[in-house]
Amino acid sequence: MKKLSDLLKHCNIDEIIGSADVPVAGVTYDSRRAGRDFAFFAFDGIHTDGNRFIGSAIENGATVIFSAKMPQERKEGVTYITCSNIRRTMSAFACALYDDPSSKLKVIGVTGTDGKSSSIYFLYQMLNMLGEKTGFLSTVAYSDGDAIAKNPYRQSTPESSEVMMILDEMVQKGCKYAALESTSHGLSERTMRLIDVKYQAGILTNITHEHLEFHGTIEKYADDKANLFRKSSLFNIVNAADKFAPHFTEASKVPVYRYALDPKVPDLDIYPVDIEADNSGTSFKLMYEGKSYPCRINIPGLFNVENFMATALAVIKITGTRPEKVFALSSSIKSVKGRMEVVDMGQDFDVIVDYAHTPGAFTKLFPMMRNSCRGRLMAVFGSAGERDTEKRPIQGEIASKYCDILILADEDPRGETSMGVIDDIAAGVVPEFDRSNLYKIPDRVQAIEKAISLAKKGDTILLLGKGHESTIIYKDGPIPWDERTAAENALKKLK
Repeated sequence: MKKLSDLLKHCNIDEIIGSADVPVAGVTYDSRRAGRDFAFFAFDGIHTDGNRFIGSAIENGATVIFSAKMPQERKEGVTYITCSNIRRTMSAFACALYDDPSSKLKVIGVTGTDGKSSSIYFLYQMLNMLGEKTGFLSTVAYSDGDAIAKNPYRQSTPESSEVMMILDEMVQKGCKYAALESTSHGLSERTMRLIDVKYQAGILTNITHEHLEFHGTIEKYADDKANLFRKSSLFNIVNAADKFAPHFTEASKVPVYRYALDPKVPDLDIYPVDIEADNSGTSFKLMYEGKSYPCRINIPGLFNVENFMATALAVIKITGTRPEKVFALSSSIKSVKGRMEVVDMGQDFDVIVDYAHTPGAFTKLFPMMRNSCRGRLMAVFGSAGERDTEKRPIQGEIASKYCDILILADEDPRGETSMGVIDDIAAGVVPEFDRSNLYKIPDRVQAIEKAISLAKKGDTILLLGKGHESTIIYKDGPIPWDERTAAENALKKLK
């Protein structure tokens, strides 16, 4: 346990009323998670004001209160502190409380619109298979070096206090490496969630249309992600085929290594040749430093070849392991929950659950599935409410170019009307698509049941957008959800 006075040496504060000679046992911005001798940070939230919960935090044991404004009513025995940038202060405070945990780890960050969670999981698996104890944090799950658990936070990148706590747990469990999903929100200077994380390496998967409701423009979205490359101290790895690759390269102060699926892209450090894809995975050879290495990924999708190239190269560079030893791990790599997850209940058609929910992911997924589909291609998907509205018609356009049947359903409508979101998607459907095969069914259970009732032998059904997520968020709050279970229940009704 540390003294408040020692922790404040790392922070910029404006005013303090009360004693600085008090112990601090923990830090939180959620009054419900406050405990004895905790410091509570009252955020100015989007939907609510954290200052409303100061009393609740004190009741739960908080003895230090941080706020942008000094509360008029103050309780004896509680220390009150004001600071102009409360998120920046909380990050510095938490970093000091947990003894700067990222400095004791070799942290690899992955950013991009698509492929982050899979790439993080690939890194975690490869490093552990090489005997390097590793922790990870992704949208889907996390591990402090022991068992894998579901990510308990709704945010892909938690707030800085939680990031520091998780990294400290990795240190305490003896981890040497940490693989950290690094989102545009987390890397933004508006949130300061990752500002004090010390990265050794960064990976960019791609940049496509997403989260413009937060960033404003795709250029700002990319630039916020490029903060990862600005922070890395050892090297960065970029998808050289992405149009924003030059921006990321320019942002980096350390060497940047390049990968791409297309060997014609100039100046590649690693690329695949002799690619042979089937419904269960992809065989290929990796060209690296003038040599060819045979590989096999037992997960469908060429994007998983991209993810493996980037992460394998990162493992080689950060550990110094011989390339052939790292590339030989390819066939042992497993997929993350909700990513190209096959649901097989003995039916004579394919059902696949995937998290794809962006135009970029759709552009990669649908052509691949169209080519491998033996019959008709169906997709069930929606789009997030109160999020990037511009991507909705783009999703509809891409899906309608490749699918025979579209069923539009709820994803996370939040405060918007379900049909309003669905109509936005439908507006992008191309004119040549047969509108009699376009179904608008907000209830996701009914939508999945409809798709399965329409399926014939050889068809492929893609259930997209929810993947691993355990809730669907409506105006009144979240309801429990499991995409795979919903699919299995619908398939049972066929028997």
